Amino acid sequence: MLRELELLEKSEIIESYEILDYKEGRDFYFLKIRAKLIDGSVLHIREFVSDEEYNYSFQWQRNGELIIRWDNAPRHRDLPTFPHHKHVGSDKNVLPSSEITLEEVLKAISSRIQNP
Repeated sequence: MLRELELLEKSEIIESYEILDYKEGRDFYFLKIRAKLIDGSVLHIREFVSDEEYNYSFQWQRNGELIIRWDNAPRHRDLPTFPHHKHVGSDKNVLPSSEITLEEVLKAISSRIQNP
């Protein structure tokens, strides 16, 4: 979890963030964060990390409207990148995506905010 918080603290696009949930055990942690971005949009972060699993959802939205959500929920088996995928503009517009980290998500959002 410390890595995620360091990324949020150092990011130029994060205005503030709130840890909504955090649980940890000997070999896992679960983290849920709501981050407000400098352009008024919001990034919802959810990660479950263990020795055997990495489940994530990074949902970027503005005014309650989805911009992009990257996740690896085991749906959309027809995609070549299953289970990794992204929803762009709506839950129905599902596209292939490789496994992604919070650091990569922040870079992607940063480039979109700075170069709309």
